[in-house]
Amino acid sequence: MAYILNIETSTKNCSVSIAKNGELLSLKEINTGNYSHAEKLHPLILETIQEASIKVSDINAVAVGKGPGSYTGLRIGVSAAKGICFSNDVPLISINSLELLAHTHSIDEGILIPMIDARRMEVYSAVYNHQYDLIRETKAEIIDSDSYQGYFENNSVYFLGDGSDKCKTVLQHKNAVFIENKFPSAKEMARLTFQKFSEALFEDVAYFEPFYLKDFIVTPEKKKV
Repeated sequence: MAYILNIETSTKNCSVSIAKNGELLSLKEINTGNYSHAEKLHPLILETIQEASIKVSDINAVAVGKGPGSYTGLRIGVSAAKGICFSNDVPLISINSLELLAHTHSIDEGILIPMIDARRMEVYSAVYNHQYDLIRETKAEIIDSDSYQGYFENNSVYFLGDGSDKCKTVLQHKNAVFIENKFPSAKEMARLTFQKFSEALFEDVAYFEPFYLKDFIVTPEKKKV
C-alpha cells in the first residue's frame, strides 16, 4: 500500500492531493489569479491529509511537479516537498509539469501542446500525441505565426494552459483548437506518480532542484521621481 502526497505549484494553481495506490483520495486547489503559494500551500497540505483520513506519518512518498514554470512557485513547492521527505524519511518523486498539463485533456487523435506562460510572447511548451507520448521535448520559445506549422498539416492541434491564452491571435489555423482554463494539477499526478513509485524512480532529496529551464531574472524597481 502506498500513500503519496502530490504537490503542484508551477503556475498560479496551487494544488495538493493524496492518492492511495494511484487512486485519488483528496484534492485541494486554490487559483486566485495570483501567486499565493507561500501562504496557501502548507494549509492545503494539512487539509488534504485530514480529508484523506490519514496522518503525515502514513505518507510513503512525496511527489512534486518539477516545472518548468514560475521560479518562485516551483521553489516553494519543491522546498515543501523536500522538507516533508527529510522529516519523514520518505522518497521524493518528480514529474514534468507540462506532462501533467497535457493529461488534463483527453483526445482520440491529434496533437496536444501544453503551454505554461513565461514572459511576453514566450512560453514553456512540449508536444505530445493523443496517447501522451512525448514527441518533442520541453522548450522555452517565443511564439510567432510560423510556430508549430509542421504539426498542423494532418492533425488537429490542441493548445492548453495559461501560455496558450496569449497565442490565440498569433496561431490562427483551421486545425488549431484552444482549450481554456487548464492548469497543471495534483489531480493528474495520482496515477502518474504511483507508477514512478512502483518502479522506484526517485530523486536525490538532497540535490534535487526544480526544472527552471531558464535563469531567474530580477526586474529592477522603477525609480521614484
